[in-house]
Amino acid sequence: MKHRSRGFPGELKGNDTSRGNARSTCELVSSLRAMEGGHTMSYRPEFRNSGQLEVAMRFFAFLIFALAVLVAPAALAQKEEVPKSIAGSVGGALGWAEKGFLGVAEAMPEEKYSYIPTQGNFDGVRSFGEQVKHVACAQFAFFNEIEGKTPPEHCEKGGPSKAKTKAELLQYLRDSFEYGDKVLATINAQNAVDRVEGPYAGPNTKLGMAMAALWHVTDHFGQLVVYLRLNGIVPPITQQYPLKVR
Repeated sequence: MKHRSRGFPGELKGNDTSRGNARSTCELVSSLRAMEGGHTMSYRPEFRNSGQLEVAMRFFAFLIFALAVLVAPAALAQKEEVPKSIAGSVGGALGWAEKGFLGVAEAMPEEKYSYIPTQGNFDGVRSFGEQVKHVACAQFAFFNEIEGKTPPEHCEKGGPSKAKTKAELLQYLRDSFEYGDKVLATINAQNAVDRVEGPYAGPNTKLGMAMAALWHVTDHFGQLVVYLRLNGIVPPITQQYPLKVR
């Protein structure tokens, strides 16, 4: 029984013989070498039959496919930007937290800023307005310490700020976030683990203090979400990015 030879990348059909297939392959290789030598403008390979043309077409199709597989992932990866610094990495998450907290502070009506939940065990908790003031004071305190400055006293009681109305408290909050963002931008690979002293989350490192500030905002955001929902208000960030869990 005669063994049937196979061509590359597919089996040749028609009246090709093994010798003809070998000659076709050699001519194809010669054509490729000629193109590599810079003769692509003047050299045009001639194909004596359809079998040779089929081999060439399949070979070039394979090359194009291989290039697409190798190049496409790299091109897609370049579109996804990620932070390239410590400050940028922390700043992204801190920015989301600040946006969420500011959203709930703005959503609560001014007449409800004195609201304290009574459903459940809420003995000794802050009013809604006191929560906002506490977060603003603490944000100044954390980043004062990163800069080596003296932080405001008694942020647990609201601190020294005279802000009382909703408008005043919101401005105090925005100022604290803006200040914190500016100080965060000074943290880099060279000073991230420099020691920081202070009564708020200290002793710590500069990076550790920034992370404490991030945690603190998210902690009180979660508390104020409860305040809002007990008053029939859906947090703005939830309205913007609804999630169907059922």
